[in-house]
Amino acid sequence: MRRIDAIGIGLGVFIAGGLAYVGLQLVGLDGQQAGIWSQVLLVSGLIGWLATYAFRAVGKKMTYHQQREQYEQTFFQKRLEELTPEELEKIQAEIEQERQTQV
Repeated sequence: MRRIDAIGIGLGVFIAGGLAYVGLQLVGLDGQQAGIWSQVLLVSGLIGWLATYAFRAVGKKMTYHQQREQYEQTFFQKRLEELTPEELEKIQAEIEQERQTQV
């Protein structure tokens, strides 16, 4: 996320809070009640966002993890393509030997 994106999101949340406050006042709440309820809405939204962030972080569905997995797959695929047929046979034999010893 770029710095301008973070500033835009912060400004958007600030404006949403102000609009919620004005909207609640238009519905008929006095200034104090409208302020309390607009804060409740914003804090609830923040907690919801944090919950989704936590679920993504725990489930490793973050952009960083996906990029890293993609990089590792590409790296190992390239390394595999660079192997000579003799080296590939040797690695396959080692893998087969490990499988037999584990069973």
